This record gives sequence, C-alpha cells and structure tokens, in this order.
Amino acid sequence: MNDIHNVSTGCPAFPAVLERVFGFAASVQQYMEAGLAEHGLSRARATVVWLVHRGGPQTQRELARAIGVTARNVTALVDGLEESGFVRRTAHPEDRRALLVQLTDRGSAVTAGLAAEYERHSAYLFAGLPEEQVRQFVATMDTVMVRLAQVATATANR
Repeated sequence: MNDIHNVSTGCPAFPAVLERVFGFAASVQQYMEAGLAEHGLSRARATVVWLVHRGGPQTQRELARAIGVTARNVTALVDGLEESGFVRRTAHPEDRRALLVQLTDRGSAVTAGLAAEYERHSAYLFAGLPEEQVRQFVATMDTVMVRLAQVATATANR
C-alpha cells in the first residue's frame, strides 16, 4: 500500500487530476444508466446480458464468477431478466444439475442495439483525435484503473 502513495514526482496537480477521474467516472455512469434505462435494464442486469451476448450461453455459476458476485445475486438478476423477456434458462447439455442462461430474441435485439449505440458513441467521443492521443489515453486509463484496483483491494483488506 505504501508504494501506491509514494509518488516520486510530487506533482501538485494530482488531487485535481483525481477529481477529474472521479468526475469522468460519474459522467460515464450517468451516460450508461440513462442509455440502459431506455431499454429497461439496470447496469447489473445489462452486465449479465452483455456477458451472455459476448460469451454465449453460460451457467449462473459462470456468470457469478465473471461478475464477482454471489450465486444468489445472479439468481435474482437472471430471474428479473427472465421475467422481462431478455433471457431464458435451458437445460445444460452435459450437466443435468445445471441450467444455461441464454438470450431470447428480445435480449439479442436489445444487445445488438446497445452494441450499435456503443459503436456510434465511441466514434463520436473520439472523432478527430489523433490516433496517438487515443493510444495514450487508453494506456493512461489502463494504468489508472490498475492502480485504483490496487487501492480498492488494499483498502478492502485492512
């Protein structure tokens, strides 16, 4: 933990930069939640739908592991998604005790729409920026996200 706080450069702008990061995070959250609400999804439910979209049918145990939540949490999410017609549970072809969560036609259509919005908004946000600037932005965000995860882990383990 001490290594995280021992910054050798002593840049006085660090607190202001962190405020920008938090502001950025709040803006991204607001953007995501507004877009998802239009489709009748919360961020947690959308995470399940997106994982199934990208990885194909999965067990609830696999989804729980991927999201980092308990099986009970995933059961509640899948129950809600099933009730609203986004997913269905089907028998696992190799494990009689397991069920697979897969997208319904509605779930596939909504996910395709979200993916198209994602592409459109990505193009808008980064349009006109030099490729090198975008690469640097991504590299910086990757570094900051790793460090935030380290801080969160260290804080949780106190």
